[in-house]
Amino acid sequence: MKNFLFSALVLALGLSSCIKNDLPYPRIEQYITAIAAEGEIKEAVIDDANFTATVYLDETVDIQSVVFTEFRISEGATADPDLAQGAYDLSSPIVVTLSLYQDYDWIVSAQQDIERYFTIAGQIGESAIDVVGRRIIVKVPETADLSNLTLTSIKLGPEGLTTLSPDLVPGPIDLSRPLSVAVTAWGRTQDWTIYAEKTELTVQTTSLDAWSEVIWAYGNCLDTMKGGFRYRQEGSDVWTDVPDSEITQTGGAFSARIAHLTPLTTYYVQALGTNSDGSVDEGNEMSATTQPTEVLPDGSFDQWWLNGRIWCPWNEGGVRFWDTGNTGAATLGQSNVQPSDDTPTGTGKSAKLETRFIGIGSLGKLGAGSIYTGTFAKVDGTNGILDFGRPWTVRPTKLKGYFKYTTAPINYASTEYKYLLDRPDSCHIYVAMTDWTEPYQIRTNPNNRHLFDASSPEIIAYGELIRGSNTDGWQEFEIELQYRSTTRVPRYIQITCAASKYGDFFTGGAGATLYVDDFTLHYDY
Repeated sequence: MKNFLFSALVLALGLSSCIKNDLPYPRIEQYITAIAAEGEIKEAVIDDANFTATVYLDETVDIQSVVFTEFRISEGATADPDLAQGAYDLSSPIVVTLSLYQDYDWIVSAQQDIERYFTIAGQIGESAIDVVGRRIIVKVPETADLSNLTLTSIKLGPEGLTTLSPDLVPGPIDLSRPLSVAVTAWGRTQDWTIYAEKTELTVQTTSLDAWSEVIWAYGNCLDTMKGGFRYRQEGSDVWTDVPDSEITQTGGAFSARIAHLTPLTTYYVQALGTNSDGSVDEGNEMSATTQPTEVLPDGSFDQWWLNGRIWCPWNEGGVRFWDTGNTGAATLGQSNVQPSDDTPTGTGKSAKLETRFIGIGSLGKLGAGSIYTGTFAKVDGTNGILDFGRPWTVRPTKLKGYFKYTTAPINYASTEYKYLLDRPDSCHIYVAMTDWTEPYQIRTNPNNRHLFDASSPEIIAYGELIRGSNTDGWQEFEIELQYRSTTRVPRYIQITCAASKYGDFFTGGAGATLYVDDFTLHYDY
């Protein structure tokens, strides 16, 4: 018997020596969790979904020798190259490989805007500055003597670091033929060429951006003129002058906001230039057709159904536009966003958003009641993964609605917000128009946190309401969208309401409660 047991043991050991470890390594995505560089003008943007990080540099920073002051990555991972060491050329994006079991390639890039300008006395409009082609084109009247122009201002490189050859300064300048200028900064020289072009038109309508009930008009004129616009509806001979209060002018370039228009209607717009003697020069006419308007779906918050313990802000079997964090809250408790009969009109439903601790004892965390345009994707442990945004291509100017808020002292705070403890909580309502190419993934897990950033380049327009005190009943609100461009067309709309402003960081006051109702989008100013 002893010999049998011994033989069996030897056999088992022999077999074990032949067994291969075929268990796969765990797949753990690696992230850049923090990054900062010398000379930043704003916080870097880290996009975990696309594995990119972008730093924003002051114009005085040498983009070919960027030094990082902070570079943190997922615990246990290694980086190649390690940006915490040395200086890096970010004139083009670089690849940083993070490794732990698998490799993840991140793209690290820099954005740097260098202010450049070139102005001539009596020019028409703004000078066209082609950074890629290193050309400057300035337009002047037909009567101008190109050999005897007057340079009024020039800046072709970073402030305090640029030299020009020839050394151009305000005063006489000859542009009868293209002028080559050597622009030197950081020990590197670029060759620029400056051209002067004559034009018959002293006033030009250059472009129109048509929204739903607004047209943005752009024009050029002599810098000695006062620019203006007039417009008429197609089929009408009656012109309407745009008020001076709606016109902005810088030198010979000017623009206007033409409001109170009719959707899906064609308008003609003409630039005007008023001379010092009061005479008016007329520019060319341009036409544009306004866009339609779109109604915000389910802005009444009247549509709800109960899916187990999860309250859903849409009809059962219907199309969802809004969602909540209730799926995550229900893993440890009850929905903290629910329908309410408390409304500003006394009819229908409102959305009640409550911040409370979800769980038992130490098993749980603070859950801030929130409702947003998008979809709750899935639960990540005790955290949530959300897809923000709904497709939207027209450009509203305002979000209006009603809210009621009761604050509470902040009694739960993450490490970075400990300083807020015992202060009154704040509610947060914001609206953004974006050109995301797909829904924007939100992750609240501190290990790979990815949150909404209002300063992101993908944000076309943004507006918000923050309140840290009780409203004493329902109040009407109006949030005006501040657009960063009149030409960019949105792809998505994002509206978010939260009972606790820092709820994404599990920071807030248990008991803080926000009611919202009757949201509408508006398209006029």
